[in-house]
Amino acid sequence: MSLKIETRQVNDVTVVEIKGKMTIGAGDVQFREEVKSLLDQGQMKLVLDLQGLKYMDSSGVGELVSTYTTVTNREGQLRLCNLSGKILDLLQITQLLQVFDTYSTVDEAVQDY
Repeated sequence: MSLKIETRQVNDVTVVEIKGKMTIGAGDVQFREEVKSLLDQGQMKLVLDLQGLKYMDSSGVGELVSTYTTVTNREGQLRLCNLSGKILDLLQITQLLQVFDTYSTVDEAVQDY
């Protein structure tokens, strides 16, 4: 299963739904390009809905960190929501939960803007 990315607007917030696997050569570049495109369009409030993300390797983790840095440097804001068990465990082990703003649902993440 490759990576599938869908975006939708909720008021002035862009929700990015990520489904599948984010691994080296299978989704990491696609994800990076999608986020860059959104930022170039002026979408500075992003919520990454990770409910459909089934697997992420170290390259995927690197892309999340890189995305956070890129969004922050361009004066945007990034939130994560719907972390599944494996993805939540991975972010806990790497201590990245301390870096990202995480929420249980898309609605909670959007309402916090």
